Amino acid sequence: MNRLLTLSAVTLLYAAAALAVTFLPELHAASAAARPADSAQDVYLDKCAVCHAKDGSGNTVKGRKLKVKDLRGPDAQKLSEAEMIEIVSKGKGKDMDGFQKELGTDMIKQIVEYYRGLAKK
Repeated sequence: MNRLLTLSAVTLLYAAAALAVTFLPELHAASAAARPADSAQDVYLDKCAVCHAKDGSGNTVKGRKLKVKDLRGPDAQKLSEAEMIEIVSKGKGKDMDGFQKELGTDMIKQIVEYYRGLAKK
C-alpha cells in the first residue's frame, strides 16, 4: 500500500513538473505583455533624477557634488536634440554612464523630449 502511494505521489510530481514546463513560459510572456511599459518620466525619475533632480535643476546631493548643469538652463537647452541623445546614449565624462544598451534609442529620444520639456514648466 505504501509503495502504491509513493508511486502515485511520484507520478503526480512528474505530471505537475510537465505542466509547469509546458505552461510557465506562456504565463510569463502573458504577464510581461500585460504590464504597461515605463514612461519616459518613470525612466527619468529612476535613472536620471538622482543627479539631475526631479525638476532637472541638478539640485541633489550627487548633482551638486558632480556640478551637474541645470537641464532647464540655457547651456543644456542650446544643445540640439541629436547632441542630447548622444550624451544620454554614450554618457558624458567619467561620471555619467551611457544608457544605449539598457534603454534603446526610442526610450532615449523620449527621455530627451521629457527633460527638454522641464524647461517649459
